[in-house]
Amino acid sequence: MSNCSTDHSKHQGQGCGCCATDKLTPLEEHGQACACVEASPTAAPSVLNEEDSGCGSSSCGCHNHEHGLGDEKRELMRMGISAVLFAIGMVADERMAQHIPNWLVITIFYALPYILCGYDVLRLGLRSILNKDFFNEFTLMGGATIAAIALGQLPEAVGVMLFYCVGEFVQERAAGRSRRSVKALLAARPSIAHQVTDDGSTRDVKPEDLGPGSLILVRPGEKIPLDGTVLEGDSQVDTSPLTGESVPQRLLPGGRVHAGTINLNGSLRIEVTAAFAESSIARILEMVETAVARKAPTERFITRMARWYTPAVTGLALLVAVIPPLLGLGDFSQWLYRALVLLVISCPCALLISIPLGYFGGIGAASRRGILIKGGAVLDSLRDIRVAALDKTGTLTEGVFEVNAVLPASGIAPNELLATAALAESRSNHPIARSVIRAALAADIVTDDAAITSMQEVPGKGVVVSIADTTLLAGNAALMESHGITPQVVTIPGSVVQVAQNGRLLGAIVVADRLKPQSPEAIEGLRHMGVSTIAMLTGDREEQARPVAQRLKLDILKADLLPEDKAGALEALGPVKHTLFVGDGINDAPVLATAGVGVAMGGLGAEAAIETADVVILDDNPARLPELLRIARRTRTIVWQNIIMALGIKGVFMGLGIVGLSGLWEAVFADVGVALMAVLNAARAGKIDTK
Repeated sequence: MSNCSTDHSKHQGQGCGCCATDKLTPLEEHGQACACVEASPTAAPSVLNEEDSGCGSSSCGCHNHEHGLGDEKRELMRMGISAVLFAIGMVADERMAQHIPNWLVITIFYALPYILCGYDVLRLGLRSILNKDFFNEFTLMGGATIAAIALGQLPEAVGVMLFYCVGEFVQERAAGRSRRSVKALLAARPSIAHQVTDDGSTRDVKPEDLGPGSLILVRPGEKIPLDGTVLEGDSQVDTSPLTGESVPQRLLPGGRVHAGTINLNGSLRIEVTAAFAESSIARILEMVETAVARKAPTERFITRMARWYTPAVTGLALLVAVIPPLLGLGDFSQWLYRALVLLVISCPCALLISIPLGYFGGIGAASRRGILIKGGAVLDSLRDIRVAALDKTGTLTEGVFEVNAVLPASGIAPNELLATAALAESRSNHPIARSVIRAALAADIVTDDAAITSMQEVPGKGVVVSIADTTLLAGNAALMESHGITPQVVTIPGSVVQVAQNGRLLGAIVVADRLKPQSPEAIEGLRHMGVSTIAMLTGDREEQARPVAQRLKLDILKADLLPEDKAGALEALGPVKHTLFVGDGINDAPVLATAGVGVAMGGLGAEAAIETADVVILDDNPARLPELLRIARRTRTIVWQNIIMALGIKGVFMGLGIVGLSGLWEAVFADVGVALMAVLNAARAGKIDTK
């Protein structure tokens, strides 16, 4: 038995990662080197890089079109020759027997096609038997056809092998289409970086060899190899390999770039900010590879079921072959033939291949939209979401405050109010203060803070600034009231900055966190998908959060929450397993881990949030949330369609086989045909329309 070259210590008991169907017994259970005993001759391989998986070795038993059998042309030629010889043998059998010895007819038109199509099945069946694995599709198919030959059913034996081979070939083609979307992420992996040396020249190095502080040059049309900050250059960047966003983004000095994106039309000099292992593309690749290994409960159930299902059906076939003849209900050969029909039908490959492929297709469909799902188990959980809770800043809003209204008191000019407020806020680093200063600059108002003699920040209220004999106040209503000033009544939603000078109210400025344009669409989409309760859980003050909650018509608002409070607030909304939480900050990590499904905004999200979450939205677009639920529910529907279809059709044909109403030809349809139908149905998961 050939050993797979994979380091199986990294599988942590999940079974051999060389085959996507993961039909193998885990390493620690069978106690021997993994030989990649295939779940099917054309089992869909893992998306893991072949160099990493070890499956690129010729010694590895993983049997598929990319490894052991060569290219598609070789497969098609082998099947074509077999089909032509078999067809000639079926049509002209009796005529040829008059001119050609019978043994030669059998050899050319039956034995040769049987060997061409069945060699790998027989080889792998023998390998399984030698390793005490008696119940898999290779032993069942090989044993059934050999017994059919012994009974003189040559056409049936060859037909079973030929159609089985054709079915597996088509299954591999369908599997290949579903893998391409995820493999496209692997293709986005940068291979070369142009490092700028001290003398200004460049040299080509691997991205893994560079660290923070290194300077690199990215020419037009090249992939950006590492995360960094633009120092020089003006260009547009295609972020679709990471985010799925087709509209290019303009980059100027100071802009952030991510590894794996494509520089379109200008040279960029970039300072590296993170090692390759910590870059966006490296995190994405790791997430995708992990996603394939994480099985959904439905997948685990089918794998467990196969361990008793196949032996049970084999035992039933044995009883069918022995008991009726002993009771005098027919001869042994008649009931042995019916037992062979059961053996061919019983192969669970339709389930073991198509169900993982269905989840894989769903993960691929999501990845094309910039949504990374960490495994089929997440897709299963998403189907039952009834409560959605979202953070505010960075999730529903852009985290950028802006002045929405300038409301001067009677006798005060708007620019005078804005100038006074900007002067008062000029030494504060609070986001609201920065937005007031930006608004003043946009109005060509220049402030000079050199004359400020003192500045006191009053926590939770605002600032008190002294300039010679002038006192300026800028803050909320509580600050005004503490200085005996009646604040202005403001009905416009947002955070209100009241401004006063020497005890006189000059007016108010309304500042609001800018709502993401996709947020209303996201909330409407979640309700359309059946989410009954939508809440905002935020650490912001209620006066800042309420306008956003009201505008989006959210059901529940809970503000002023500490990180540990968010998890408790989420648990109070309903059963945790039916909850979805969306956030982006370090403070969201605990609640992301608590939620039934945690979703992180990956563009500007904190590392802790991205690592903790079950799903990562790469472009920070909240409208991806309804798409995510739609993909999950559609995928689950397709998976259960396959389960019901496969078990139902197999059950019907098993009954027909026992009573003698179906033979090996019908058994071929019940096995290969049903497997093919299930695989083609599973491939639909990769083409899910989220509109």
